[in-house]
Amino acid sequence: MASQSKNAGLGVALGAALGAVAGVLAGHIAIWLGIGIVIGMALGATFRRAEERCPECAVIHQKHEARSGQVQSSLGSGR
Repeated sequence: MASQSKNAGLGVALGAALGAVAGVLAGHIAIWLGIGIVIGMALGATFRRAEERCPECAVIHQKHEARSGQVQSSLGSGR
């Protein structure tokens, strides 16, 4: 999880820097800074690596997801 937020932060920082440069060149810093941040967020999302799960971790995650699904379904049926 920490690596995902680190990648997103790096993307936002790069996007903000590129947006600021484009804004100075174009004369509209606020617009280009916002566009740069959005582009940086998209780039940060693409930097994410697929996590490799060991078989033991996969079993634990499946049990957790099944348990949280049961909790949500029991909460939803009480209404």
